[in-house]
Amino acid sequence: MKAHDIMTVDPEVVTPDQRLTVAAQIMRDCDVGIVPVVTDPISKTLIGLITDRDITVRHVAEDHREGCTVGAHMTRDNIATVRESDDSTDVLEAMKRWEVRRIPVVNDRGSLVGVIAQADIAVQRDIPRAEVADVVKTISEPAHPVR
Repeated sequence: MKAHDIMTVDPEVVTPDQRLTVAAQIMRDCDVGIVPVVTDPISKTLIGLITDRDITVRHVAEDHREGCTVGAHMTRDNIATVRESDDSTDVLEAMKRWEVRRIPVVNDRGSLVGVIAQADIAVQRDIPRAEVADVVKTISEPAHPVR
């Protein structure tokens, strides 16, 4: 099984100059916790991610006001990705290594073609339950709070 067999195809995207509320509305309307950030909607070159957690921690908790852009709060560095031709075992290993619940899928040009969420792998009959459980366990290890 390949990444392209598991992924949600052609996810909604935002650009860094769009307002943060646009990303939040996409999350609400599509019932997702992540929106890929691309250079433009045509090439879909992946440059970052904006998550519900980014909005909560970097925007709301810091008491930012309306009008903030996606670029001001998105995650830019060390974005884990997989290729659409990667085997499912490579996808699972990447999710565990990076401890991420959702991972963007790119083509050979680095353009976004999909997203694989923890839920996407959980419903696959061709992925052994023990492997799915191992991924969930690994990425769900609690962090030590900074207070």
